[in-house]
Amino acid sequence: MAYNEKIAASIRKALAHLPNVKEKKMFGGLAFMIDDKMCITAGADRIMCRIDPALHEEAIKRKGCRAVTMRGREYKGYVHVDEESIKNKKDFDYWVTLALDYNRKAKSSKK
Repeated sequence: MAYNEKIAASIRKALAHLPNVKEKKMFGGLAFMIDDKMCITAGADRIMCRIDPALHEEAIKRKGCRAVTMRGREYKGYVHVDEESIKNKKDFDYWVTLALDYNRKAKSSKK
């Protein structure tokens, strides 16, 4: 699956003010790593955000948002948000802010 360049460009713009942002192809999309921690990814028709697991249940109640599930396992703190639900700048900024807030306190899995 290729990632959506328009979504990736929007994320790039939203993160442009931050130091230590790296892009890495993973999960079939383009991940934006901040301080060596995955923060947000651009997919074909959605974004994936790494958010505070304590906010997970509330987040998935929002329109166009669902938990990330891989191999039948739901990953708490990781959500997919459909492209339709981030077309509005206010909605897009909400998800980016949620991911950035958690990134500050998340632990890096880098060895």
